[in-house]
Amino acid sequence: MAYRNKTYVAFASENISSYRLMEAWRENSKIEFNFFDAHDLFISRDTSKPETIKRNLRERLKNAKQIVLLGSKDAKRKGDDDVSFLAHEIEVIKEFKLPIVVSNLDGDRTIDRSFIPNALLDVDYFTVSTSFQPKIIMHALDNYVSEFSAGKKTGPHQYPAQTYSDLGL
Repeated sequence: MAYRNKTYVAFASENISSYRLMEAWRENSKIEFNFFDAHDLFISRDTSKPETIKRNLRERLKNAKQIVLLGSKDAKRKGDDDVSFLAHEIEVIKEFKLPIVVSNLDGDRTIDRSFIPNALLDVDYFTVSTSFQPKIIMHALDNYVSEFSAGKKTGPHQYPAQTYSDLGL
């Protein structure tokens, strides 16, 4: 298996602007937000065949130690449709047993089951839901992976209001 040090951001194509915003946060020196992006690996062209794209997605995920899923109704729909690239990513993420931070694009700080694909809910996959804000996403990336690795929790979780307060949110 490849050296896992990357963060993979999974999202529905309708939410690409939010992914681009995360890239902008990372580049902004006034925002404490950083991640090693797995999307920089195994680039596919728009003209690539679906099989090639899926193979490249698998290779990217082999290098990931954690996932940020941009939570939205589109992500839930596509994550469950069995044909989209996001549905493929979800299956590979489960296969590789990677920790998932669900970042709710509507800013909600709680578990929003209408944003989490049933492919994760149905198997009680341990996830943590956050709002779409750099500080709480970084907190989750810095702290959730070790909880996930301990393997003692299942199902969706969220941080208490105190965690947001402690982060100044």
